[in-house]
Amino acid sequence: MRITPIDIQQQQFKTRPLGYEKAGVDHFLEMIAAELERLHRQNMEYKEDLARTRASLEEMRAREATLKDTLVTTQKVTDDLKTNARKEAEILIADAQLRGERIVRDAEQRRIQMISEIQEIRRQKISFESSLRALVESHIHLLNLEVVQMEKGRDDLMLEESLPFTPAGGFSRKGGPDREGR
Repeated sequence: MRITPIDIQQQQFKTRPLGYEKAGVDHFLEMIAAELERLHRQNMEYKEDLARTRASLEEMRAREATLKDTLVTTQKVTDDLKTNARKEAEILIADAQLRGERIVRDAEQRRIQMISEIQEIRRQKISFESSLRALVESHIHLLNLEVVQMEKGRDDLMLEESLPFTPAGGFSRKGGPDREGR
């Protein structure tokens, strides 16, 4: 049975001529002792629970502080990684732009070189055509001179026999195919 402070205050003992009844007082004191012992045990349990709760609270606060530190560190590392990634991307972009400009510059130089080579080849072609035309005209002129001389000197059979262009060889005196189409 639990005894409250009010129970203690309102407890009345039977009286005897020389004081209170001893058995009633002893019984009451035993009840109070039992209740105090129970309360003392309960108080100790509460203190132990409180100590465990405080230790757990401290441990959780320590974990919270560690987590906060970890979070701050993680955020800092993340920010550093982002910054480094941005810088690296900027470097890569700048490098790519430089390479692109170099490629364009090299291509432009190659285009100019090729245009120059094409112009040189055209000049050489024109020069070759002019030289060939002059050579062909020179040979035609020589052939025409030989034909004129041969017509003037038909009487000279020896000259005709020494010419490699004979009617039997497939060419007439004028340098064209003979009458048979050879």
